Amino acid sequence: MNHHNFHGNDIPHINLKPDMTIEDLIDVYSSTGFNGRQLGDAAKLYAKMIENDSTICLTMAGAMTPVGFGGIVKTLIENGFVDWIVTTGANVYHEDHFAWGLPVKQGHFDVDDNILYEKEIVRIRDVFVKYYETLEIEDQVIQQMFKEKFDDKPFTTAEFCNMMGNITKTKAKFPEKSFVTTAYEYDVPLYVSTIKDSSLALNLAVHRLKNKQFNLDFVREILEQAAIVYNSQKSGILELGGGVPKNTAQQTGPLLDQILRKDHGGQDYIIQITDARPDTGGLSGATLQEGKSWGKVQDSHNDLITVYADATIAFPILALYVLSNQKPRKHKRLYKKLDEYYKSLQNDAIKIPDKFAKILKENKINLD
Repeated sequence: MNHHNFHGNDIPHINLKPDMTIEDLIDVYSSTGFNGRQLGDAAKLYAKMIENDSTICLTMAGAMTPVGFGGIVKTLIENGFVDWIVTTGANVYHEDHFAWGLPVKQGHFDVDDNILYEKEIVRIRDVFVKYYETLEIEDQVIQQMFKEKFDDKPFTTAEFCNMMGNITKTKAKFPEKSFVTTAYEYDVPLYVSTIKDSSLALNLAVHRLKNKQFNLDFVREILEQAAIVYNSQKSGILELGGGVPKNTAQQTGPLLDQILRKDHGGQDYIIQITDARPDTGGLSGATLQEGKSWGKVQDSHNDLITVYADATIAFPILALYVLSNQKPRKHKRLYKKLDEYYKSLQNDAIKIPDKFAKILKENKINLD
């Protein structure tokens, strides 16, 4: 695209007024520059994804729920603005504290952690969690949840979280304070991209030592995720941070094209909120445009917006904007469609191009 001209919109002399709405504020952001402009454009792209009835994936890295952001996710699910989720185990584990009424408090970052340890206080930056009254009780809850579950067959993390949402809904003191429960209620598949790297898996270790087997079907899981994208007219991602959740959602494109030969092309829209740098080569900071070379996105020139900001600042603004100007959508209820979508991939034959055999021969690679 050629931006080497002087045809852009005029930069306004911003005039804020007491009665301005979130829509007005987003228009202000979009009319400025730097990451303020990116944030404004990202909010409008999120609205576009909703208007075009895209299948929307929310990815969350890090620990967003200890600061209460699970409530925002819950509201977006309820309005049909999030159709499936990929997150860390930490976000699922800590979200459950609120449902069971376990204490999580504002603390401070400028502390002596030796003293906190003696007082049995666990710190997540400036959030305090009680060791016994919160974490130990939560551990017991999860251990009891899965004491007799998944004995007879392999399972995915979507099934794991669906089961957790079901139990929390029926047993917890405040089930309305859990986006995991809301995902269960609206059939939103909730995947934990690296479940073994979280307290969810640590609590399964107790049962494993008693010879109970847990057989996670991670291959089925990645096929389900690709099948969601494959069966969507339009597909987009809202990424909070980077890490494994970001890659899990984006690798659906390479699985469909590079491995399964579907000639799909990847995501139509992606919004990324990150503080990671692209020049280090890490996935968290990798530009969305770079993803085109992998087949992760349809077009490197359009509908890809990166906001370099703290997600705890930018995410509520994006969410409030679409909640204010978009009508609730009919829920796609993808969890109940996963088997159907999986079979659609299974039934479509993999087409191996002729040039593949030629390349193997030229490189003297014999796989027989």
